[in-house]
Amino acid sequence: MITKENIQEIISDIIKEKEAFIVDINVGPSNKINILIDSMEGFTIDDCVEVSRLVESKLDRDAEDFELEVSSAGLSEPFKVIEQYKKNIGKDVETITKGGIKIKGVLSNVTEKEFEIEESKMVKVEGKKKKQNVIEKHELAYDQVKSTKIIIKFK
Repeated sequence: MITKENIQEIISDIIKEKEAFIVDINVGPSNKINILIDSMEGFTIDDCVEVSRLVESKLDRDAEDFELEVSSAGLSEPFKVIEQYKKNIGKDVETITKGGIKIKGVLSNVTEKEFEIEESKMVKVEGKKKKQNVIEKHELAYDQVKSTKIIIKFK
């Protein structure tokens, strides 16, 4: 039986070589293998093909048939690992907490235990006629968060 650990072992060297990180590996009951990889500079189609060929060469289809899909983390997918948060520091994100609160702002800081979002709000300030732009900082532990996604903007 093909396991997640088998796949991690097979691709560990190429991941280090390409300075990438594993976002997710899923091996389904019918041996459908999904490998999701990213890096700070992005993971190209050619990189995915290289990883796919490596896995294909290390597994024996005669012994056990499998289906393989290798891809880079998509922009519309929620973050799954801390490295994705680190990669996107300074970018606009949307976070939904486990309590159902939606926070949109700039991802400003990431640590091993939590991350920080700076949310820009227009609020009425006492003594002022017009609403003022105020930056509210939210520190969130990863276990408080249901999902975090990058906000895609077109200019």
